[in-house]
Amino acid sequence: MNSGFQGGVSALRERAHQALQAGDASSAEEHFRALLDSSALDIEALRFIASRHLQRGNAAAAITCLQTAHNAQPGDGDVLHELGMVQMVAGDLQGSAESLRKSVRALPQHFVVRLRLGTVLEQLGQRQEALITYFAAVNQAQALGRWMSDETTAPALREAVKHAMRFIDMGRRQTFDAVLEPLRARYGRSELSRVEQCLAIYLGERQASLPDPRQKPKFLYFPGIPSQPYYSTDRFPWQRELEAATDIVREELRVVLAENQSLEPFLGEQSEENLKDHLRSSSAEPAGWDGYFFYRHGVRFDEHHARCPRTSAVLDKVPLVRIRDHAPETLFSVLRPGTHILPHRGVTNTRLVTHLPLIVPSDCAISVGGELHAWQEGRCVTFDDTFEHEAWNRSDSTRVVVILDSWNPDLTEVERLAVTDLVEAIGEFNRSSDVPVQG
Repeated sequence: MNSGFQGGVSALRERAHQALQAGDASSAEEHFRALLDSSALDIEALRFIASRHLQRGNAAAAITCLQTAHNAQPGDGDVLHELGMVQMVAGDLQGSAESLRKSVRALPQHFVVRLRLGTVLEQLGQRQEALITYFAAVNQAQALGRWMSDETTAPALREAVKHAMRFIDMGRRQTFDAVLEPLRARYGRSELSRVEQCLAIYLGERQASLPDPRQKPKFLYFPGIPSQPYYSTDRFPWQRELEAATDIVREELRVVLAENQSLEPFLGEQSEENLKDHLRSSSAEPAGWDGYFFYRHGVRFDEHHARCPRTSAVLDKVPLVRIRDHAPETLFSVLRPGTHILPHRGVTNTRLVTHLPLIVPSDCAISVGGELHAWQEGRCVTFDDTFEHEAWNRSDSTRVVVILDSWNPDLTEVERLAVTDLVEAIGEFNRSSDVPVQG
């Protein structure tokens, strides 16, 4: 009996599909209704009948069908999407928002669902949540090459996408303006003029006019400061004390290297295929770039500080950049024999990178903006990593430097405060939108 029942259902479904292919929606509906008589919780039939109800203007009947389908398969994101859309048509915005939120959770990569949810949230007056939702939708779509132009946007979505983009432009400007307003009130607008330009460039309201074509920040460009690959140690008085501690730091490093337990790949665990655009080996051994982190993305590695107390004490005296969830980034950078770190660029010229070389075999160097520098043990080198740079160890021994980040000395104290607040706000906003955070 089961076999016959299933055969009947299959036959009805096949006839419905054939009718649809022939463009006969009425016959398809008849077959799907007959299918529901045999199998009342058939999801495909319920969704089709719901669409027919909606075409006739009967949103309530469509909702009943889709709610039945949802109850049968609560985790079906497509059913929730359709239910939310019909609820919006029916004027049930709260119900629509609830259904679309559930659909987003079930289909996190479905950017059209996020777009529709943003529309409903905007209509509900929940503007900040709408902004975040729109931003996530547009970023997800554009990451896949969609919504870049009319040609890459489905005609039915074009106006909604353009509206979302206008909403995003206005909302992000208002959000980040509010972050800077307390500093404007305290210090005056003139003290923040370069920060205002920086924000306008980040938001795409004005073009960055970079004085050196070799420089291209991936995230945040701060205008009006000198553009140069390397910076003289004279600009950083604290480096003298750092260099004086080289032997102390190197002694603790050697213990770490001997244990070889807490090193981790600087670029994270990745396949050889993914690493080929970042690292290359000139030897028979695979390329290796490892880190022993004291801070990463602003997070303190307490165990590492405890295992290297004298190094920790030295680092505590350095004026590191401190931005929540972003900086400092401080570590022993371990470059294995034959490893070449391929050309890449950093995120912002508001901070600079300093290396304190601890172990430097022959034939090891860094190139920033095409300008070569050979590391010397105990001698700091500071550079702007928004210039394309690369580094290599062509020896048969391991090279190790301390890497740390400090503020660009050409920023004022007020500008540093503003950049800190702004970058934290951008990071928080992006994370809430499920957008990757730079830097």
